[in-house]
Amino acid sequence: MTSKPYLTGHFEPAVDEISATALSVDGTLPPELTGRLVRNGHNPKPGVTPTHWFKGSGMVHGIRLRDGRAEWYRNRWVRTPALDGAPYMTENGPDLTASTAGTHIVEHAGRLLALCEANFPFALTPDLDTVGAYDFDGKLRGAMTAHPKTDPVTGELHFFGSSPFPPYLLHYVADAHGQVTHSAEVPGATASLKHDFALTQHHVVFVEGTVTFDANEHSGIPYGWDDHQPARIGVMPRGRGGAARIRWFPVEPGSALHVVNAYEDARGRVVLEAPTVDREGFRLSWNWWVGAPDRGAEPVVRSLTRRWVVDLAAGAVSEETVDDLAVEFPTLNDAFVGTENRYQYAVSFPDAGGRGGYGVVKYDRATGARLIHEAGDARLPSEAVFVPAAGATGEDDGYLLTVVSDLKQNASQLLVLDASGLDPIATVHLPRRVTAGIHGSWIPDTALEGGASD
Repeated sequence: MTSKPYLTGHFEPAVDEISATALSVDGTLPPELTGRLVRNGHNPKPGVTPTHWFKGSGMVHGIRLRDGRAEWYRNRWVRTPALDGAPYMTENGPDLTASTAGTHIVEHAGRLLALCEANFPFALTPDLDTVGAYDFDGKLRGAMTAHPKTDPVTGELHFFGSSPFPPYLLHYVADAHGQVTHSAEVPGATASLKHDFALTQHHVVFVEGTVTFDANEHSGIPYGWDDHQPARIGVMPRGRGGAARIRWFPVEPGSALHVVNAYEDARGRVVLEAPTVDREGFRLSWNWWVGAPDRGAEPVVRSLTRRWVVDLAAGAVSEETVDDLAVEFPTLNDAFVGTENRYQYAVSFPDAGGRGGYGVVKYDRATGARLIHEAGDARLPSEAVFVPAAGATGEDDGYLLTVVSDLKQNASQLLVLDASGLDPIATVHLPRRVTAGIHGSWIPDTALEGGASD
């Protein structure tokens, strides 16, 4: 019996790759859901016990929907050199192809990319087979974040590469056709862990927390909380020459792995929101990730949504905790990336005191209302991916797709929820219990190069 929590319960790895067709559906799948829900997460091969949850090899799960049918499910390891034991560090330095590729999967310019922030992306086919490492035709000079952002107006992909060694931060822009058109080193950055970031109409917003490079951390992920590392928000003008004009603003200590959104309000202030942990929350989560005895019961505890308002004219930041519910994996209608969103979604977890439970949460930022779809006993939902309805007119006119891990039934289902009220619309029964993962995307057929593959 393993003592590693990330190999047990909802996180117990799948031991093989399977394919299944003609999946059973309860309810009615909206016909506009024609595409793939793809999910990524850490899933080491049988017999492998990674020293940190983040070190587990990536496995992608896909569910193909078309014309009201659930046509297939399949899962595949991302076949990188690391899957067969190749080390990240070599005598010649880091091998950027030796990736877990297990954090996220996105589509850009018709290409599916499995991502891990310490490495190159890995391209996959529409059927989730591995094509190989992808470096944007040699334009990618180092690692790529697992959280790129697509500008919903221009179709540009903004992303960054961070490192614990200089240059600490590089910013990239790829056009809608996938060609890198701009890259720049961002001055003033430090070795602080930078996992996610945000866009606004006129700015790129970086987040440096109180977690930074730690050469004494031996889990294989060399980061730790450091009270001497200042937490900061960097606001950089978009466009060429913007990096030279970045401004860094100190904020209260904390660590925010995932950003909800950022936008410029009517006064030109930059508003940023993200689930954030304090020192104790980070300690409990980190100990869960490495399997230390003194750990939280969940990988997410004390993770509360925080709002920062950066007044560029005054050179000041105000901040507040806006909710007392432990949440992570925030999402929104991606059409509102960079502009003011009214609605946002997250997965809720029991807090450090064991209060609350698993569920999908909807926030109304205009009224302050909070709505929860409770997942049920021993049922953990995945990150809820928003898909707009056909002919949508409202921000929450659409669906949330989430894969539930059900320990009591040893099964999983894809739930399709009405994003306006969180009511279930359809349930797709999957052929296995899907391991709890991290991030995923809805990929409509129209987005893939060469059309859909069956």
